[in-house]
Amino acid sequence: MDVALANSIVNTATALASAKTSDALNMAVLKKALDMQAVSAATMLEAMQQSMPAQPALATSGTLGTQLNTFA
Repeated sequence: MDVALANSIVNTATALASAKTSDALNMAVLKKALDMQAVSAATMLEAMQQSMPAQPALATSGTLGTQLNTFA
């Protein structure tokens, strides 16, 4: 067996193993970043809902306000 071929095979196997480890690490970092973004978005939505005034209730009788609920 040629020594250069053996070295090439070993180098390729090492590179593939390293790439697999690197990909796994990159995926873990991405998942952590997405989790942090989800928490931040949920916190922001919750704060926004608390700061908004309560929407008036839809009218239950009469000809005005029973079909469409709008407010300014």
